Amino acid sequence: MTRALALIDGEHYAPVIRDALEALPYDFAAALMLGGTEKLHGGEDYGVPVVRNLDAALAELQPDAVVDLSDEPVLGPRDRLALASRVLAHGVPYIGADFRFDPPPLEPFRLPSLGIVGTGKRVGKTTTTGYVARRLSETRDVVVVSMGRGGPPEPQVAEGSPTVEQLLELSRQGRHAASDYLEIAAVAGVATVGCRRCGGGMAGATFDSNVDAGAKLAAARGPDLVLFDGSGASLPPIATDRRILVVGAHQDAAVMTGYLNAYRILTSDLVVVTMAEEGTPWSELRDAIRAVKPGIDVVASVLRPRPAAPVAGRRVAFFTTAPEPIHDRQAEHLRAEHGAEVVLVSGNLSRRDALGQDLERAGDADVFVTEIKGAAIDVVAEAGAERGIDVVFSDNDLLPLRDQPDLDEILEQLAVTATQLKTVRR
Repeated sequence: MTRALALIDGEHYAPVIRDALEALPYDFAAALMLGGTEKLHGGEDYGVPVVRNLDAALAELQPDAVVDLSDEPVLGPRDRLALASRVLAHGVPYIGADFRFDPPPLEPFRLPSLGIVGTGKRVGKTTTTGYVARRLSETRDVVVVSMGRGGPPEPQVAEGSPTVEQLLELSRQGRHAASDYLEIAAVAGVATVGCRRCGGGMAGATFDSNVDAGAKLAAARGPDLVLFDGSGASLPPIATDRRILVVGAHQDAAVMTGYLNAYRILTSDLVVVTMAEEGTPWSELRDAIRAVKPGIDVVASVLRPRPAAPVAGRRVAFFTTAPEPIHDRQAEHLRAEHGAEVVLVSGNLSRRDALGQDLERAGDADVFVTEIKGAAIDVVAEAGAERGIDVVFSDNDLLPLRDQPDLDEILEQLAVTATQLKTVRR
């Protein structure tokens, strides 16, 4: 029988709980009292030892499952999911009367590794992965394994930085030429293995992926460090040595720290808050994250365009997925930092009809600067090729706000720790 820890409350009579523990198909090692006093008279006998601390009980008893026999008002939906996150963070399934949550399955990996995961689409996760890859590859050999909804059916390796012409050729073959792995390879200049996944669970598991095969390709190259890039809110199914979580400052703090996002926080070592523009409640989000996991490093940042080739003195049409409220700031950054004359900013890479209209409005541009997202290749780059207009890829610089912790120093320490952990295990 499965060895289990029961969750109980004082709103049930003890005989009711005791009979249920005997009837259920589990070997209960103990019961955790969550609270409630209405049905307690003192000296209750539950047939198993009663404990009061979840983390201590999980560490000492090493159960194969946690079985929840509690109910309202002691444990409502919000508190129940917070508790489920804590249980899953210990690698233990959480089972209730009509639900079951399992920790996402994670395969071991023999080389030093970092996972970079997000809390949804368009939070700057791929940008963060590119930034981390660029920084850490300055002093070590880094390979990235990236998974996406549009990744290849068999893992593919992109060597270095693919050109506009190479991505156009892929697009003309009917392939997804703006896949995350191609973006990372193009902007970070490191070998990147492209993988695919389908589906995403509440805790980040996927129904199907070929990341395990991609991990083997990466390991065969013998790099110093492998970065595993997640997809949306889904986790790479690899037990990485350390994990970085990317959260958008525009996201609701109650959602980002509640539900099973608390699990993502509890299993991470660093949280990067992106899009922390002036006026966003990023500090409240930071405080909420630290309430879930006290002491965790949190770095707030903004994203600014970083063209891969000089654009000084040129008339630039810039294509992005960023929301309209920050388009003026992006244009000003291109002017001030890169000397561009910005004639258009389009935020419609994921909206093809509107993107076509924006391209018509960009008639006096002599260069298209585009993020590698959405329709960047099959629409923007194709339009550039047809009109004889240069196309320059753009990354986003990840710029920590003033007075934030030193992001580069934290990243270096995570990489060093990952290497040390693998050295010790060998």
